[in-house]
Amino acid sequence: MSASPSGSHGSRTGVWLIGARGSVATTVVAGCAAVTAGLHPPTGMVTETPDFADTGLPALSSLVFGGHDTVDCPLPKRAEALADGGVLPPGLPSAVRAELAAADREIRPGGPLPGDTRDEDELIAAFAADITDFVRRSGADRAVVVNVASTEPAPTGRTLPASSLYAAAALRAGCPYVNFTPSTGLHHPELAARAAAAGLPYAGRDGKTGQTLLRSVLGPMFAQRALTVRAWSGTNLLGGGDGAALADPAAAAAKNAGKERVLADTLGAPVEGEVHIDDVPALGDWKTAWDHIAFDGFLGARMFLQTTWQGCDSALAAPLVLDLARLAARAQERGLSGPLSELGFYFKDPVGDGPSSLAGQYAELLRFAERLRDGADGRGVQR
Repeated sequence: MSASPSGSHGSRTGVWLIGARGSVATTVVAGCAAVTAGLHPPTGMVTETPDFADTGLPALSSLVFGGHDTVDCPLPKRAEALADGGVLPPGLPSAVRAELAAADREIRPGGPLPGDTRDEDELIAAFAADITDFVRRSGADRAVVVNVASTEPAPTGRTLPASSLYAAAALRAGCPYVNFTPSTGLHHPELAARAAAAGLPYAGRDGKTGQTLLRSVLGPMFAQRALTVRAWSGTNLLGGGDGAALADPAAAAAKNAGKERVLADTLGAPVEGEVHIDDVPALGDWKTAWDHIAFDGFLGARMFLQTTWQGCDSALAAPLVLDLARLAARAQERGLSGPLSELGFYFKDPVGDGPSSLAGQYAELLRFAERLRDGADGRGVQR
């Protein structure tokens, strides 16, 4: 159940997913339908807690989905595969089949694919047209573009990678943009002026769902207790599309940069140790993350802390994606623009300036909720 009724009656908000047939996107669509129908509680959705009551967020029932992808596996079939792998509950794909099929009809071919002769501006224009056509067909008041595609390597030179083409298309279509991946997106220098001129809110990057979430809690603990961290090493075992993508050393480097930045920011300086990512296809959408922390105590006593995080990536990410889509949509409705640094709670490498510790980021998020609440009446409707 929602913390409170949200959004104006009869309005719709579009959520355009880049990587719309992937595990995360499929879980987002199926999960939204399941929560809306009362089949499951909104576990993991921060925006469904009492702190976000009466903030004017669009209701989950008002969200309509579409997106871009380069694969053609229909969402209902993808959901069945996720249920077979234990990611979605048994029977859920059939219970929300109509919602999955409706979203699948709104998915358009992504790119650029091999042999595509269109230049960057032609691709951006085509992607933007897909988004604006979706908004028109669905009757949505606005749409938020969220990148949940597989991680791409960091670009070299001035050429825009796929994630940046989609980000530019979001700007051209007049949509808030959220980058839930480590990919470049709006971070490309060629897009800086466009992002500043667009007058749109944007957030990212790289969703903080597991190992780094834990690091953003433990790092401040050591710093606040004046314990000297000597080394912090980690290993990730994961399968699925992310595991395959991160088998590319360049893509893994982009992913690890955010993990290491969180430690440096929360501890005040870089520490010895690296994060390793291993692709284990048999794990599917599940992942295991180990951390080994060596630290010094009083009189130089050498001590260690080891942690193990085992989770389902899509189930961890999907509620955050729904949170972010709703928050970005409401931010646009309130006339906010530019980097939404208050949403750093959700990211490894957040845009703008803000605290690095999870507690500090959550405090910023609550202040952001107050900003969204201003101008809304008790029903969550704009005055």
